[in-house]
Amino acid sequence: MAFTYFFRDMHTLELIIKHVVPYIAGRSKVRVWDAGCAMGPEPYSLAMLFAENLGHFAFRNFHIDATDLDASNQFGKSICEGVYKEDALRRIPRDYFKKYFQPDGMSGCFKINELIRSKVFYQRHDLLSLQPVGYGFSLVLCKNVLLHFQPSERIEVIKMFHGALAPGGYFAMEQTQKMPQEIEHLFEQVTSDGQLFRKSV
Repeated sequence: MAFTYFFRDMHTLELIIKHVVPYIAGRSKVRVWDAGCAMGPEPYSLAMLFAENLGHFAFRNFHIDATDLDASNQFGKSICEGVYKEDALRRIPRDYFKKYFQPDGMSGCFKINELIRSKVFYQRHDLLSLQPVGYGFSLVLCKNVLLHFQPSERIEVIKMFHGALAPGGYFAMEQTQKMPQEIEHLFEQVTSDGQLFRKSV
């Protein structure tokens, strides 16, 4: 799904930082799966926030698998290059923009710096295959995608995410989504004001 922008739904991103950073402290490797990454603003926003909150040493071991079912075949190129038009960057907090972007040489375009770009890895992936892109994730983020699935498909996809999470790992959904009742027992909602869940079984 192509609709997204940098630092969209900042409330959920802040909840992720608040709960996930203490959970991953001291780990030798941290893996995050952003399912439905579109052109890359969401995984790059996550990477910048974790860079600011993990510290230099811990961030060296940070890795985001960014996936989408990209019919245009443009998402991977965009994410790999990390180049965005100025209009797409206006919502970025000024301090983050100054620290993590520089002019690309093309008029009106900016490139994300290598520290951040090197942490995001794109692959084309169909969630309805029900095959995860890996296991042992500390965080799975899936927003603006599940609402396009049938209720039965949504349940199976979330069960797949559950299986891909490390013990105690976190799962975040769109604010407008609710955890299906059939699989509520698999997760604990960690806050009443956001759709952030922790794997419980």
